Amino acid sequence: MDDGCAQKGAVIVRTVTTPSSDRRATVSLFTRLRSAQGQEDPFPIYAELRSMGAVAPAPWGGLLVTSFDLCDQILRSPAWLEPDKRWREKQGPRTRWSAPSSREISSTLPALNPPDHTRVRQAAGTFDRGTIQGLGPMVAEVTDRLLDSLVERLRDGGEADFAALVGEELPVATIGNWLALPEADWPRLRELTHDQVYTQELLPTASQLARSDAAMAELRTYFLDLVRERRTRLGDDPVSRWIAKWDAMEPDQEKADEGVYFLALFMLLAALETTATLLSTMTLRLVEDPGRWERLADEPDLAPAFIEESLRYDPPTHVISRVAADDRVLEGLEVHRDQMVHLMVGAAHHDAERHPDPERFDFHRKPAHLAFSAGIHYCLGAPLARLEAETLLRRLVTRLPRLTLVRRPTMAPRRVVFRRLMNLDVALA
Repeated sequence: MDDGCAQKGAVIVRTVTTPSSDRRATVSLFTRLRSAQGQEDPFPIYAELRSMGAVAPAPWGGLLVTSFDLCDQILRSPAWLEPDKRWREKQGPRTRWSAPSSREISSTLPALNPPDHTRVRQAAGTFDRGTIQGLGPMVAEVTDRLLDSLVERLRDGGEADFAALVGEELPVATIGNWLALPEADWPRLRELTHDQVYTQELLPTASQLARSDAAMAELRTYFLDLVRERRTRLGDDPVSRWIAKWDAMEPDQEKADEGVYFLALFMLLAALETTATLLSTMTLRLVEDPGRWERLADEPDLAPAFIEESLRYDPPTHVISRVAADDRVLEGLEVHRDQMVHLMVGAAHHDAERHPDPERFDFHRKPAHLAFSAGIHYCLGAPLARLEAETLLRRLVTRLPRLTLVRRPTMAPRRVVFRRLMNLDVALA
């Protein structure tokens, strides 16, 4: 980028070059982020990234944003768009954006821009208070059953993997019951969800993209078959209601079925990967400090505050990407139309200008966070994720003897965007 000035009305904004040393520094930081140590604890690396300023150059082009307020502004502004199907097609045939899984995910709700986003969101409906209240008893029943299984395993073997027995099981049972999916299909759907996530990562390898492509192809076949079968016996379930809505909006039945498929796919992906991470990460925060368990056991009504601080401290999604709708200047750096910026949410949540003493886990603070994004793309499933998290947390501290952490969990390797605990081994204290 050349030195110069960009004039907008009476305001002159100074633009600056991006030193190659800055880009080399971010290359080093991202190499460390993808290491085992960086996966386990990325926050010291984020602190180094924040020290480079609110905006820094990304190693592969584009910009990285680490300021909380700036991330929040970008998410709420119509001047910043999702990297949608149009944008991905412009990136060329030999890029990660041309992978079949990338093209497929670009038709789901989170990847759409208005007016397409507005139309599909209206068709999707919302998790309103009545829906959440209706799901509450089912979530409670599933949670109790899973915790019974956890306690039985703990008493038999001395320790148990909370992530496998509870953290991964509660989301798939919740969304599986809600969508009326056969229980026998749940384990495979969970595996496919974990495989498809690589197409949404920052730096996927060719083999990871191949796994995503295969998973997405299988998910497409599964849900299109489901939609066609559900047409033959419409009931009082979300898929049946989406069929009715899309039929009213789209006269071509094949296109209507595809619209329902993309909604069902989105709901599954959103409900499994990130919610499972939230449940296990929240529980990690609880069992790693005996004082937290004891305080929550004494005051279970602090559960919502504990969940929000968990979402701030280590959110399931650490990066959200946007592209510029037009040429502009961001913190003195030129951003051209269609250029991508990566909102480093995990780093922004530890921005001391927004959260004093950010490295301290304090569920007495009232944290602002971007774990569910913001603006028109605020997570549709946030109320459901909070319902699962609060139900689990309250029952953990009121039903079970105190649990203790056996060993630090292993994190899924080479991820930057989506955090995932591979295990959470606990024992009775």
